[in-house]
Amino acid sequence: MTDAGVEAEQPALFRLICGFICVHACMAGVRMTSPLLALQLGYSAAAVGVMLALFALTQVFLSLPAGRYVDKHGLKRPVGLSVVAASLGTVLAFNYKLLPVFTTLCIAALLTGGGAGMAAISLQRHVGRMAKTPTELKKVFSWLALGPAISNFLGPFAAGLVIDYFGFQAAYGVLAVLPLLGWLCIRGTADLPKLEVHSSTGAGPKPRAWDLFADPMFRRLLLVNWFLSSSWDVHTFVIPILGHDRGLSASVIGMILGAFAIAAAVVRVLLPLLASRIKEWAVITVAMGLTSVLFGVYPFLQSPWAMGLCSVMLGFVLGSVQPMVMSTLHQITPHHRHGEAIGLRLMTINASSVLMPMFFGSAGAVIGISGVFWVIGGVVALGTRSAWKLRADKTP
Repeated sequence: MTDAGVEAEQPALFRLICGFICVHACMAGVRMTSPLLALQLGYSAAAVGVMLALFALTQVFLSLPAGRYVDKHGLKRPVGLSVVAASLGTVLAFNYKLLPVFTTLCIAALLTGGGAGMAAISLQRHVGRMAKTPTELKKVFSWLALGPAISNFLGPFAAGLVIDYFGFQAAYGVLAVLPLLGWLCIRGTADLPKLEVHSSTGAGPKPRAWDLFADPMFRRLLLVNWFLSSSWDVHTFVIPILGHDRGLSASVIGMILGAFAIAAAVVRVLLPLLASRIKEWAVITVAMGLTSVLFGVYPFLQSPWAMGLCSVMLGFVLGSVQPMVMSTLHQITPHHRHGEAIGLRLMTINASSVLMPMFFGSAGAVIGISGVFWVIGGVVALGTRSAWKLRADKTP
């Protein structure tokens, strides 16, 4: 597909982005609302860490099967399942007053996290197939990555405002509508033709997802992705706790998280304009270096304005990473196994996301929130060498 071909697909791409925003905003809003509700009801930071981990737990176990399912069924059927899961989870949270609170919020985390994960695999695979060259891949993934960036602002910001004026239950009610709006955006998109798989080994054993790990570039890419995903998780986990400790309102906390998301969205608007001039490995390497520096500074910031400014800078840095990772992944993995590769990527980073919030909560109780920032910043700095090695030639 030429650049003109990508431009011809822009209406469909716009609908996919809008649908992605709606489904992911539901999860992002619940991910802020539930910890704040739990903290208000007297649950500890460690308990909140367990709850946040559950947003990723479903994706740990279902990402690989979901990837295979997406490779087989395409776009709309998997997205439909994700919409049902996300809506059901949010409706459960809406009824938290009638059910055991913490258990209900944990189940809602599993369902909304799982729904967002399957939607991401479906949409990323579909969009990757719309592009044919590395430059086109960077462009389409930069545009698609606007979905999580915008939704990470829309979900927390809207939820924070509704909580302040109408309460937690109303916030869950608003969030429950978003996946349904997402389905209205996506349902008119036509599935792409199925890929024909040509095997030179005849009737040999089917390839396993784990075989993808045989490629050193794929292993290195997942490691780097884990470093930066953990950085994103640290920010998402720590800011509600830090804001709560400093007496900030839910809307102010939502604005700080929203500032991060806006910055991530802005950089993803700019990336398509620079796609032909930048290299994936260079963007990722610089992002890791700057993330470690910002994490070193963040704990010293006291005012909401200073926190918001640092959040903006961190959003610019981390927001540039996902399009580069996805472009690289689509170049180094077989076309007919992109769903599996995306699922494996989600599985590995979410396996970490299950454990890391619990670690953040426990470590924060021992070494303080500042220590959590510094430890993760140091780990990211050490991982910069792996990002530098991604400059090797990428052959599909």
